[in-house]
Amino acid sequence: MKVLVTGSAGFIGGYLVEELLSQGYQVVGLDNFWKYGRIEREIDKNPNYQFVEGDAKDIPLLKSLLKDCDHFIAGAAIIGGISLFHELAYDLLAENERLCAAAFDAAIWAHKEHKLKKITVISSSMVFESTDQYPTPEGAQLTSPPPLSTYGFQKLATEFFAKGAWEQYKLPFTIVRPFNCVGIGERRAKVDTEIMSGNVKLALSHVVPDLAQKILKGQHPLHILGDGSQVRHYTYGGDLAKGIRVCMEHPKAENEDFNISTAVSTTVLELAEIIWNKINPGKPFTYVCDPPFPHDVQKRVPCVEKAKRLLGFEATTTLDEALDEIIPWIKRELELARI
Repeated sequence: MKVLVTGSAGFIGGYLVEELLSQGYQVVGLDNFWKYGRIEREIDKNPNYQFVEGDAKDIPLLKSLLKDCDHFIAGAAIIGGISLFHELAYDLLAENERLCAAAFDAAIWAHKEHKLKKITVISSSMVFESTDQYPTPEGAQLTSPPPLSTYGFQKLATEFFAKGAWEQYKLPFTIVRPFNCVGIGERRAKVDTEIMSGNVKLALSHVVPDLAQKILKGQHPLHILGDGSQVRHYTYGGDLAKGIRVCMEHPKAENEDFNISTAVSTTVLELAEIIWNKINPGKPFTYVCDPPFPHDVQKRVPCVEKAKRLLGFEATTTLDEALDEIIPWIKRELELARI
């Protein structure tokens, strides 16, 4: 079985390619290194992996790669830190819409003319940006107010692309919504604007590496965005990758949507204290609050029962286990001046 993964050099994409290869798939990865710049990884040497540097908006290229693929995981998208939601508000809508349309144009063709079985679409928890229903089940994106950010709005549009392609062209789909990926491999993004957080300059995309970097650099008291009460479900990248693979291959996932996430809620303040104690055991934890970004959603709590019931999938890696892998990696990357 052969799978095309767009956005294969991205944060989640790296975990996903490794997961697919470990399960015996032949994988074709497509990426233009938009986010992190050119990177080399051990998986690039795997004989079952073919990496293609190119633009996921290039429909002829997508068609050529899909000719002999059984599955297509459409993961290419412009995304970065929360500040990017403002700085690239138009591009997050326009460019991601072009990426989405190209993926579906090529997939519709490959399903009709060749052997493509299904498209698996990587959406986002941001489709639930305006919900007030917690835990948030699949379907709430249709009953909640629309997302306020252009990124969340476009990801919701991506889900309608999937439904439209099925209704008109009978292209089978699965929609996957990852929640708050944490793991190794996230480096300084080319497009993120450097901002000061206390005495530390940041240019990363997620809260875990930002907090770890500040603590490793000796920031005291620790600066956090907002009051720390924001609730998230920090899900290990390996678990997300497994969930995406299961969604791709499971027959009960066809034409369905799934929240893929840990079931455990953690506040930003709780996260900060956990990381602090791992790096500074025995040192009193002190913090100050900085103004939050407008699109910093206060509560993101998914219902994960559907994935468990239909697919038998559960995210099993604890936040504590994930941090024991992430923190030493960030420390090494800081020493090498790569983040």
